[in-house]
Amino acid sequence: MGPRVGVVTFPGSLDDRDALRAVRLAGAEPIPLWHGDKWLDNVVAVVLPGGFSYGDYLRCGAIARFSPAMESIIDGAKHGMPVLGICNGFQVLCEAHLLPGALIRNDHRKFVCRDQRLRIENTSSAWTTGYAAGQEILVPLKNGEGGYVADQHTLDELEGEGRVVARYVGDNPNGSYRAIAGISNAAGNVVGLMPHPEHAVEALTGPSTDGLTFFTSVLQQLVAR
Repeated sequence: MGPRVGVVTFPGSLDDRDALRAVRLAGAEPIPLWHGDKWLDNVVAVVLPGGFSYGDYLRCGAIARFSPAMESIIDGAKHGMPVLGICNGFQVLCEAHLLPGALIRNDHRKFVCRDQRLRIENTSSAWTTGYAAGQEILVPLKNGEGGYVADQHTLDELEGEGRVVARYVGDNPNGSYRAIAGISNAAGNVVGLMPHPEHAVEALTGPSTDGLTFFTSVLQQLVAR
């Protein structure tokens, strides 16, 4: 098997199995991680999956951020370990201050579930090196609190440093500032993405296989190390 990539399950996670499958299809060894365990089982990268961790009480991701597993993930991320937060995982990364800004309720106040076109803006992050700059991809989107917001200074900083990883193409589905769908930290090893690449890894289940490149990208980087 390839490098060991962990996927955390929180109470209320519902896309953890999909993420584990995506990791396996990419060629890595998928390792289930339990939120209550601080030990990360020798994984070299981590995926925080979508869902409703802890029932979204207080705020989305606000309780999950304090789980024992997150202590080790935060420390690992600060030392260069690749971490991908998808949907609720993106919310957790913001709550943990590994990424700036916040995700709030969609501006139309409705849950949105649809196939969404994205434009890949940053191909230097650990999770996007396999894409071409400006490449458009199609992946599912499903969220009720997916609007990315930040203050003007933070937005300008993200843009200026090239840390906007992906942007919505066409209609903005949730009112995210500057149509931002995903961002990275300054080092590029931590990425948060609101849409779901793990649901676009096989032609059978569609709507494309465009999302698989997020997982093969990090695998290639890990193998190169």
